[in-house]
Amino acid sequence: MSAVGHELTHDHSHDDHHHKETFVTKYIFSQDHKMISKQFLITGIVMGIIGIAMSLLFRIQIAWPEESFKVFSWLLGDDFAPGGVMRNDIYLAIVTMHGTIMVFFVLTAGLSGTFSNLLIPLQIGARDMASGFMNMLSYWIFLLSCIIMLSSLFIETGPASAGWTIYPPLSAVPEAIPGSGTGMTLWLISMALFIAQSLMGSLNYVVTVLNLRTKGMTMTRMPLIVWALWITALIGIVSFPVLLSAALLLIMDRSFGTSFFLSDIYLAGEVLHYQGGSPVLFEHLFWFLGHPEVYIVILPAMGISSEVISTNARKPIFGYRAMITSLLAIAFLSTIVWGHHMFVSGMNPFLGSVFTFTTLLIAIPSAVKAFNWITTLWKGNLQMNPGMLFSIGMVSTFISGGLTGIILGDSTLDINVHDTYFVIAHFHLVMGISALYGMFAGIYHWFPKMFGRMMNKNLGYIHFWVTAVCSYGVFLPMHFIGMAGLPRRYYTNSAFPMFDDMIDVNIVITMFALVGAAFQLVFLFNFFYSIFYGKKASQNPWRATSLEWTTPVEHIHGNWPGEIPEVHRWAYDYSKPGYDEDFVPQTVPLRDGEKDGGHH
Repeated sequence: MSAVGHELTHDHSHDDHHHKETFVTKYIFSQDHKMISKQFLITGIVMGIIGIAMSLLFRIQIAWPEESFKVFSWLLGDDFAPGGVMRNDIYLAIVTMHGTIMVFFVLTAGLSGTFSNLLIPLQIGARDMASGFMNMLSYWIFLLSCIIMLSSLFIETGPASAGWTIYPPLSAVPEAIPGSGTGMTLWLISMALFIAQSLMGSLNYVVTVLNLRTKGMTMTRMPLIVWALWITALIGIVSFPVLLSAALLLIMDRSFGTSFFLSDIYLAGEVLHYQGGSPVLFEHLFWFLGHPEVYIVILPAMGISSEVISTNARKPIFGYRAMITSLLAIAFLSTIVWGHHMFVSGMNPFLGSVFTFTTLLIAIPSAVKAFNWITTLWKGNLQMNPGMLFSIGMVSTFISGGLTGIILGDSTLDINVHDTYFVIAHFHLVMGISALYGMFAGIYHWFPKMFGRMMNKNLGYIHFWVTAVCSYGVFLPMHFIGMAGLPRRYYTNSAFPMFDDMIDVNIVITMFALVGAAFQLVFLFNFFYSIFYGKKASQNPWRATSLEWTTPVEHIHGNWPGEIPEVHRWAYDYSKPGYDEDFVPQTVPLRDGEKDGGHH
């Protein structure tokens, strides 16, 4: 059957060349996974620019509260920033939108959407995704979701402002604050669409990996990044529907008078008719997605780092099986730790101790991964290109950010620093910065595969070092002001004399943020300039072993002209004794008596 399947896809891919592709079929309604990955990436980059710009606005506000800034009235208009002074409700709205955009539209879609689409078919030896049409649809629904989310910025009452976690009652009672109105409704519609596209994509990725692997590509010969992307898709299928149900119930509370999440609400002294609901129920539903979501964001970055570190250390990845096992363990554990976000919600303290236990367990597979990356680097012949630097940076921020997770995962310790800057410092390092580093590593590493050209190395070095210094410059001091009790999401702390000493620290943080953001322009220039004018890439510029580098540089629909190559070995035969080259591609047959790394 598989031979017939290969023949069919083979003939089909030749037919494709006879129809001349128009601009619309090639770049817009494309069903080619390589083009769809570029669509996801560039949309993600645009959303990232918007998300980072928002963070700069509120960082300026925190560093110099009550002061007038031309940029505020210019960007936010006189309604939201009268006389250049930001209004407190719009501050909350910007924080909400920044969180939503970065977590879902940049890190989730930018990493999974881009790299699952690009790498899964290429690395397992498939002509394309299982369903090209569903793949195209998932991108278009994603784009629609982005547009609806951004359109809420142009509403009279402003965008949603209940925080990116949209807890009721702020999100459930439309008249609570200005941002609870139309902006909140658009947020919910946008997220419902986002979840739909995410599920379509995830199902496609899972089916493709299970059904379309080429001859000889067993599960234990797949590169770790494919494992990471596959497991990420599985987590998405399990947990995203729960957020969809929460969003639908919230829409019913808002528009149809139900009270799933509301009880005993007083608004301006008036008793509202809601009774019997519970806002804590919403927290359970939200975090049942919200915590696995952290791993949906970080697992692709881990997979990318494994791949890039092994390739550039010229060494086999250390502990391949342990890496897969830890990915599976993280995926399982991530679904039973959501309660650690709710230690101060009035949840039963006994339940808190259960969640503390499961949360601390997740440190074990995470540590396994960190040790394995470090051991792969150990005594390697390190090629320090930008992709490698960002991968090593990801290991660094993942470890330093993960250490504070041990404090936050413990219910008794968490209560003291909950809702302070300590929490912000922790999750920005461990998932925000680490995931962004993974994304940058992936872009530098697979750029030649995506665009057939190389990015400028020296600009890449500048980008990495400034970003690395500024990331720690922003988030390290936050641990200390958090320990000192500075609460998050306040647009000014000038009402509390005890926080006066920290205004200087906030100014330092904001300066680092402004410099770090400015140097992302170096990356943007490098990226868009190199697409058109970069040095032409050779077929296998990093001398890597995996299948994607066996396809020709110029893209064809169907990936390989002629037969799909057969796989004989795992993806990490670097510096293998007895071979002239320091890498042995997966397509090279095993010699007599030679062991296959994946199948010990």
